[in-house]
Amino acid sequence: CERLRRRIPVIEHPLLNSLARQAPSQELGGGLSHALTERTLISRHEASRRIQEARDLGPRHGLTGEPLPPVLAATAAAQRAGDLGAGQVAVIRKFYHQLPGWVSAAAREFAEAQLAGFGTQFGPEHLKELARGLTDALNPDGFFTDEDRARSRGVTLGRQQADGMSELRGLIIPELRATFEAVEAKLGAPGMCNALDDIPCVEGTPSQAAIDGDTRSKAQRGHDALLAGLRGLLASGELGQHNGLPASIIVTTTLQELEAAAGRALTGGGTIVPMSEVIRLARHAHHYLAIFDKGKA
Repeated sequence: CERLRRRIPVIEHPLLNSLARQAPSQELGGGLSHALTERTLISRHEASRRIQEARDLGPRHGLTGEPLPPVLAATAAAQRAGDLGAGQVAVIRKFYHQLPGWVSAAAREFAEAQLAGFGTQFGPEHLKELARGLTDALNPDGFFTDEDRARSRGVTLGRQQADGMSELRGLIIPELRATFEAVEAKLGAPGMCNALDDIPCVEGTPSQAAIDGDTRSKAQRGHDALLAGLRGLLASGELGQHNGLPASIIVTTTLQELEAAAGRALTGGGTIVPMSEVIRLARHAHHYLAIFDKGKA
């Protein structure tokens, strides 16, 4: 039963690769991940994972249409035989794509085949340790080029949760890390940019009372430092225009909710913002008020 379950993804790999190669976005009603999400009711994350896995493990075609083996040929063969589960496949794919660009194709192929063989004997956790050992053997000095780092960089803002919070995750290059550290050291210091203060300190040195009364964790101070830095960038006006309008936060709400200081508003980007935060945003904004009579004017 387990062997059959492991072989199920093999069926969809050629189908997904064929759609990615032949079906234009107009026919799909958007990108392939969007279409897959809409038609199968799976999450966008799961749709992207399946598409990327098919790209690595499914059959390919060259520029002239000739058939090519999968990128991870040994892993694909073991999955086809039902010898590799989803956990082992994920470990091997992560190992392969995190190798530096200067590692030769022959070395990559040999290492991937070794891991595929190990994956038929060990579970995902043990396989991770073996993958680390192979990584150290291929790249003992831990050397990565700028191109390697640029290839894996990325920041993703997750969906809003029921409480309005959103998960921010990603991999950042050393330059961005150093930049954030400098901003956090200033704006994320104890007593700085504390929204709980009557008059938050955003410039200069906070008072000793503000420092002593700051009960935020380091993570919370880092969050508030990022907010203050981005808010300052927006307020500076140096971002210019976007789609013909000044780069800014556009908020839509009702007059009743605004007067009652309760309820929620919707931004131009689709974010739901509590009215308390809308009012706080307004303190730092240049106001452009447009009133609509229930959509009539």
